[in-house]
Amino acid sequence: QVQLVESGGGLVQAGGSLRLSCTASGSIFNYVDVHWYRQAPGKERESVASIGRDGTTNYADSVRGRFTISRDNAKVTVYLQMNNLKADDTGRYYCNEGPASDRVVWGYWGQGTQVTVSS
Repeated sequence: QVQLVESGGGLVQAGGSLRLSCTASGSIFNYVDVHWYRQAPGKERESVASIGRDGTTNYADSVRGRFTISRDNAKVTVYLQMNNLKADDTGRYYCNEGPASDRVVWGYWGQGTQVTVSS
């Protein structure tokens, strides 16, 4: 099973920026769609951004224009650049395959990385 390691979270003031990284232990990760998910306190985990194997990107309305997802296949890493952060962006961020993938359905998640935005 491919292991996913998220990093780059932290405490930042509103309006600030962070860049999250998600590194996979296996190169097969380069051939699947990858999502960044956010779980805010007391809420369900939701996808905020995704990138296809062809580089096609999609964003939730709440982050469009502020977040950018990208991938570096040589490093088997997916990034999430987060700009103009808001208090509502606070949560634990995870990367994974799509919501209908076996990994997500069977509950294979990494530890995630905490993002806290102070207002």
